[in-house]
Amino acid sequence: MTSGAERNDVDQKGFDSLLAARRGQEPSWLISTRERGMKTFTATGFPTTEHEEWRFTNVEPIRRGGFKLLESTESPATPEQVENCRFGWSSPIELVFVDGRFAPDLSQLKKVPRGVSILPLSHTVQAKLEWLRTHYAQYADEVRDPFVALNTAMTTEGAAIFVPRGTVVQEPIHFLFVSTANSAGTAFHPRNLIVVEESGQMAVVESYVATKDAGAYFTNAVTEVVSGSNSVVEHCMIELDSPAAHNVSTLRAEQHRNSHFTSHSVLVGGSLVRNNVHPVLSGEGCNSILNGLYVLNGRQHMDNFMRVEHAKPHGDSRQFYKGILDDESHGVFSGRIIVHKDAQKTDAKQTNRNLLLSDSAQVDTKPQLEIYADDVKCTHGATIGQVNSDAVFYLRSRGIPEKAARNLLVHAFAGESFARMKIDGLRDALERLVMAKLPRSESPEGSA
Repeated sequence: MTSGAERNDVDQKGFDSLLAARRGQEPSWLISTRERGMKTFTATGFPTTEHEEWRFTNVEPIRRGGFKLLESTESPATPEQVENCRFGWSSPIELVFVDGRFAPDLSQLKKVPRGVSILPLSHTVQAKLEWLRTHYAQYADEVRDPFVALNTAMTTEGAAIFVPRGTVVQEPIHFLFVSTANSAGTAFHPRNLIVVEESGQMAVVESYVATKDAGAYFTNAVTEVVSGSNSVVEHCMIELDSPAAHNVSTLRAEQHRNSHFTSHSVLVGGSLVRNNVHPVLSGEGCNSILNGLYVLNGRQHMDNFMRVEHAKPHGDSRQFYKGILDDESHGVFSGRIIVHKDAQKTDAKQTNRNLLLSDSAQVDTKPQLEIYADDVKCTHGATIGQVNSDAVFYLRSRGIPEKAARNLLVHAFAGESFARMKIDGLRDALERLVMAKLPRSESPEGSA
């Protein structure tokens, strides 16, 4: 068995330097939070495949990479590079971070409703806002997940949003994290906090995108969402990292009575990707939807780890995750629905479907139910298959060439995930982006 010291390999020097620099700039409670995170991570180290929740994902490439905090204070991206990283979609409310640092000249904060706070985390800390102290690092589980503990210790920047009671933010808010050639060998630990009070409504798009010249780097992101009573929150995570990058992201949502929370995940880039989504329906009558699409080729590895907790009665949750895998890629879906003793009348469903485009692609899928209440409706299912030959034959009989027929079916399979997205313009932009990575289509008029 690997020892804790061998699993650790943390950037202790980087942490000590960060802590020294932040003393006097950050309040004592935040310094203590950092120290708590480092103490927890030092005790556990990076997870191994001996941990049940990491059984299908080996994070040795991250540990061996020796990724360090970026020392440079420059943001070398040009406006043209950032525009290219917007993948054909933008919002009038946008915070841009280049190589882990806030880029005010590249950001835009138009149409922010009165009373709403949308700031980089560093500015929020300096303003000493009470809501930040109340909610920061209170929900994502540092003990259960070493990457959350590491983020808690090492974070340098991120985004913070506060939506007061009864406020509706009409425009989606975009967090755009851009990695450039300057990011090679670097570790980024973005920390985002979204607090929506009672009856508030908003949508957030959180994107991780690399410029064409970006190389190997490591992003370890944590986003915590507090969804107040009767609130409506939609969150979309888009992962478009460089082919050599590693990305571990954690989304933790705390839902209060009658709140509606929707999570979309679109994973396309990177070499090693882990996507953790963990909503807790802590109030009665909550609704939660988790919708995801992961598209892999080459030797990419993507792991989706879902954990939905029903803590109170009359909660509804739905999970729809789809994977499309080509070449020698490896996909993982691990979904767990937990229904606590007090969560009677829970209605929860989980679906994972995977489409293999090559004989070398591999999927491990593990749907799970953990039920402690006796009056519930819970189901789960998983499928792994290839393009349906009967459907291909049907399309060919209508004059569509074989390759075009197969691609039409693949595109239709992916399109179901986009249909659940409600943000104007984003759905079409993401569909074009994903379709470009899928096998190239031929027009029905083409030759076979």
